[in-house]
Amino acid sequence: MLWPRAVRNRMKTGTDRELVHSYPYRSASPSTLWTELVESAEEEIFLAGYTNYFFWTQVPQFAETVRRKADAGCRIRFLVGDPDGEITRHREEIENVPLSVSTRIKMTLDNLDKLGPLVQVETRLSAPLDAINHVGLSVFRFDDQALVTPHLARLVGHDSPLLHLRRHEAGGMFDRFSEHSEELWSRGIIRSAGVRSQNLR
Repeated sequence: MLWPRAVRNRMKTGTDRELVHSYPYRSASPSTLWTELVESAEEEIFLAGYTNYFFWTQVPQFAETVRRKADAGCRIRFLVGDPDGEITRHREEIENVPLSVSTRIKMTLDNLDKLGPLVQVETRLSAPLDAINHVGLSVFRFDDQALVTPHLARLVGHDSPLLHLRRHEAGGMFDRFSEHSEELWSRGIIRSAGVRSQNLR
C-alpha cells in the first residue's frame, strides 16, 4: 500500500465495520429501511423500543408481516414500557406531546392483542427498576442487524439519532446493545395476550 494511513482513515476496520450508517434523526432514515429489515429477518425480530408504536403506523402491513413471520418460525419479541408506570408518567411530562407515551404503548399492546392467541409473539413489560434504562435507549434487532436509538433529553424517538448496525464479530457494538436489551428482557414482566398491564403489577 502506497498510502496505508490514508487508506485506514477511509476504510472501516475492526468493530467500526459494524456501523452501517448513522442518522442525526430517526426520521431521517430511509422510509424503506424498517420494512426491508423486518422483511429480511428469518430467525429473530426483537423490538425493544419503549413504545414500538410506529411499526404499526409506518411499516406497511406490519401486522400481516408479523403473522407471516411467526408462522414461518421466526421468533418475534416485543419489550415495551409499562403504560401505567412511574417512568412512563415522568416521560410524558418531559415530552409534553399530544400522543402521550402511555397512549403509544397501549397502541402497541392493542395491536398485539388483535393478532390473536394463535400468533406466536412474546411480549414483556420492562420491570419497574429497569424502566429508566429502557426509556433512554431503544434497540430494534433483526437477525444480525439492529437499529439503535439513544433518546436525547426531551426529544421524542423520531427526533433522536439512529445507528444502523450489522454484526461482524463477538463483543462488538451489535453485541453490546443486544446484551443490554436481553438483560432488560430477562427481568421483564411477561404479558399474555388480552391481559392489561395493570393486572400484572
